[in-house]
Amino acid sequence: MKQFESLQLTPYYCQAGLKTIGYGHVIKPHEMSYLDNKITLEDAEKLLNADIAEVNCVLYKYCHSSLNINQQVALISFIFNCGSTAFKNSTLLKKLNQNKHLEAADEFLKWIHVKGKKLKGLVKRRQIERAIFLGRNTTEN
Repeated sequence: MKQFESLQLTPYYCQAGLKTIGYGHVIKPHEMSYLDNKITLEDAEKLLNADIAEVNCVLYKYCHSSLNINQQVALISFIFNCGSTAFKNSTLLKKLNQNKHLEAADEFLKWIHVKGKKLKGLVKRRQIERAIFLGRNTTEN
């Protein structure tokens, strides 16, 4: 995840316009105290670990297909970035649950826009996630 998410110890707005801190942690309504303070590296690590655990739960709640470790890693990165609601309603998940993993891999490449704008960073991220999902060497991309 750290490959894609830069560390920010003070609050900022991500490209989607969400209040964020740490390694891409979206600040929830009950966490508004983060808006007034700088966090520590240790805090950022704790938030990231909690976010990954939450995303992992979402993955296994909705995905009923058998996944290898590469597929899990790619999907956790995808869900972390796009959000659980987007994942739950995605064709990517539908393809996974139909055990159409090659078709599911191609769905990563469709998630490259924020507010209607194509972002180079998302294009690269989705290419890497897809390569990881397929068990390919990501240094070739």
